Amino acid sequence: MSAQVDNIIYRLMTLEDIPAIIAIEQEAFTSPWTTEAFTNELTNNMFAKYMVMEEEGMLLGYGGMWIIMDEAHITNIAIRSDRRGYGLGHKLLEQLQRTAVFFGAVKMTLEVRVTNALAQHIYRKFGFQSSGIRPRYYSDNDEDALIMWAELDTEQLKTGESMF
Repeated sequence: MSAQVDNIIYRLMTLEDIPAIIAIEQEAFTSPWTTEAFTNELTNNMFAKYMVMEEEGMLLGYGGMWIIMDEAHITNIAIRSDRRGYGLGHKLLEQLQRTAVFFGAVKMTLEVRVTNALAQHIYRKFGFQSSGIRPRYYSDNDEDALIMWAELDTEQLKTGESMF
């Protein structure tokens, strides 16, 4: 299943996407997920929903979340380093929110490094607010994570396309 917005296609992540996803992970994160972690998410986690965004067959980014009851928990979201700064992260986050609403979520949460002011700024534009700290959340340097929550605008998000 897929949805097209402008020239970008949003579709479900497949096992075949994992090598490209791993490359993006390694560009984006100091503690990237492994091939095994993504394989497990796609094959064994019934709560997991992962999507990719591509343009002309090239993966631009991906995002994942767990949907449990009426809550969506973003697990990861990343854009290729050479495509950052063009609003693609905004588009991907909007598509994740739209997909969460499709599956019945009314709230969304995530963790972000306390030092990642740019990401926090973007999340605030999407209605996320700080709600606490997870001490020493990141294993690479024991940095704290800021917990953020957003109430999803279910009416507005239902009006756009969903990939499902």
